Amino acid sequence: MRVLVAIKRVVDYNVKVRVKADNSGVDLANVKMSMNPFCEIAVEEAVRLKEKGVASEIVVVSIGPTAAQEQLRTALALGADRAILVESNDELNSLAVAKLLKAVVDKEQPQLVILGKQAIDSDNNQTGQMLAALSGYAQGTFASKVEVAGDKVNVTREVDGGLQTVALNLPAIVTTDLRLNEPRYASLPNIMKAKKKPLEVVTPEALGVATTSTVKTLKVEAPATRSAGIKVKSVAELVEKLKNEAKVI
Repeated sequence: MRVLVAIKRVVDYNVKVRVKADNSGVDLANVKMSMNPFCEIAVEEAVRLKEKGVASEIVVVSIGPTAAQEQLRTALALGADRAILVESNDELNSLAVAKLLKAVVDKEQPQLVILGKQAIDSDNNQTGQMLAALSGYAQGTFASKVEVAGDKVNVTREVDGGLQTVALNLPAIVTTDLRLNEPRYASLPNIMKAKKKPLEVVTPEALGVATTSTVKTLKVEAPATRSAGIKVKSVAELVEKLKNEAKVI
């Protein structure tokens, strides 16, 4: 079974994000970039499926600038077999990304596609669902457990009321949640081996996909600075401050 995993290059989660002086976007100059944490979980799940003998090949794909090859090499070091970079310097929305992934899916014909449920930069939580709609594949989102059995995959989902298990016919789309697994670290030997693994670079034009966005970012602002909290010595003082200072009661 071939498994396709989509990954995204994002600002490292440990970095304090800064807004550009002209408010046109996030300042990425000299900022550490990493693989999206939810995408790390997706790669780990694919590698575990291969270790169980369920998956025969893992293909990782990313859409972004040339520098995104760094994250693809990381995925190869974690256990993926080959990588595809859809090279684009444009700011792509979720629908454009889903269309590009659909073109890759049509080309690679995977039985299972795994994505992180969302990226920590845009936080849209849309691409997996859009890809499922475009491809006509069954989808299991917010997965906390994935079990492949024959021509089906059972996905345990985290929902508001607890857990829900759905049985999907393959091929299928799965988006990963935080509690699905704990991603591993790449070992030095595997990092060296990853440099020799195949990495194909294609363009949106070669895939026959138009990525023109209908959405334009007008302004990006940092959140308002919050004042520091205070400690109160009694319930009476708390009520007094809520009433007279915060004016919420």
